[in-house]
Amino acid sequence: MRTAYLVGGNKAASQFESSREGALMPSNSETVVIIGGAVIGSFVAFFLRKQGFKGHIKVIERDSTYQYSSTALSAASIRTQFGCPFNIGMSLFGADMFRNIKDWFGDDANIDFEERGYLILGSEASSDTLQKQAREQMEHGAVIDILSPDQAKQRFPWLNVEDLGIATYGAANEGWFDAWALLQLVRREARRLGAEYISDEVVGVDVNGGAVTGVRLGNSGTTLACDWCVNAAGAWGGKIAGLAGIELPVEPRKRTIFHIKAPLPGEGFPMLFDNSGAWIRPEGDGFIAGIAPEECRDPNAEGDFEPDHYLLEETLWPLLAHRVPALEQLRVQRAWAGHYEVNLLDHNGVVGAHPEVPNFIHATGFSGHGVMHSPATGRAVAELITQGGFRSLDLSPLGFERILANRPIVEAVVY
Repeated sequence: MRTAYLVGGNKAASQFESSREGALMPSNSETVVIIGGAVIGSFVAFFLRKQGFKGHIKVIERDSTYQYSSTALSAASIRTQFGCPFNIGMSLFGADMFRNIKDWFGDDANIDFEERGYLILGSEASSDTLQKQAREQMEHGAVIDILSPDQAKQRFPWLNVEDLGIATYGAANEGWFDAWALLQLVRREARRLGAEYISDEVVGVDVNGGAVTGVRLGNSGTTLACDWCVNAAGAWGGKIAGLAGIELPVEPRKRTIFHIKAPLPGEGFPMLFDNSGAWIRPEGDGFIAGIAPEECRDPNAEGDFEPDHYLLEETLWPLLAHRVPALEQLRVQRAWAGHYEVNLLDHNGVVGAHPEVPNFIHATGFSGHGVMHSPATGRAVAELITQGGFRSLDLSPLGFERILANRPIVEAVVY
């Protein structure tokens, strides 16, 4: 059995010597400190226990109400229509869990998973590309219907298809769910399994001898010794990495969601992604919708949760009304804003350790995919710690090495 805590640089250096050679040392009886207690951090804690980790698990969350958590403020959707196989695999695992949520969290578990699919629309010019992508997605386990404009109109009569060339629809493993309910389930189970949640803010990450040895807390003034540290801080993932002297290009970007009502039935309505970038799906007795702002109006949003109301009038409403004529008449119920944890390099998550600090594992930067990929991410990080590498799904393309090499992943299906 290895020592429970790292307290000196020499021990840390020798302990992780082989890790610098490219392999993480598996652990089953030490202390893991997880920075960030929302859905990704909670799934890390959950899967550590599921994989037999016997040591201490301490989860640090600065916003214990989760009022500003990206998890709670997200559109809570899941899709398999990605260009990269690992993203498809992560979604397939998540969808299977959501569909069988009671098997994971008990008979009272419910996240209201609506498996209705994404309807992604393309122009005539993009038809060949989107069709090729859909066929590749199906090769990796996705279930996709490729529709001509006429077929899309027949299936969704409210849709304007006059300027479309193709539509792809996720016939299984896609839809939306209650992210707040999912967070409460996994957090409750992680605590039941012995994970300790601490309400505090991380103000320092101590690195000695090439390893994280402690995490400093601002409110209590204490330092938590650790053998492993997981950066699951979401939109603040870049700042947390910086506390350890590591550059990670992850920043918060604000995304506004509008809850609207319109003379349009929600029954059978999918998650609609227009080729303009606008999106809309049913929610309660209405719909929620949004669109990303122009890059020049999309700064670092730290501390800014004020909805960008201008987006509806200037951009979103005209696009929605063009694609779904019934949306020419809509009424705004409310609007809110949350943060995307945007990886400025390539808008894909970072899962893995910096090669020079191998016990500091990052699980952040998912750029809007974090909630849907949280089960697969939590399982992957737990495998790194308990088994020394990815076992269920190879997420090595998401490793830190590409950040250091400035080698972005090309994900063709980005929304």
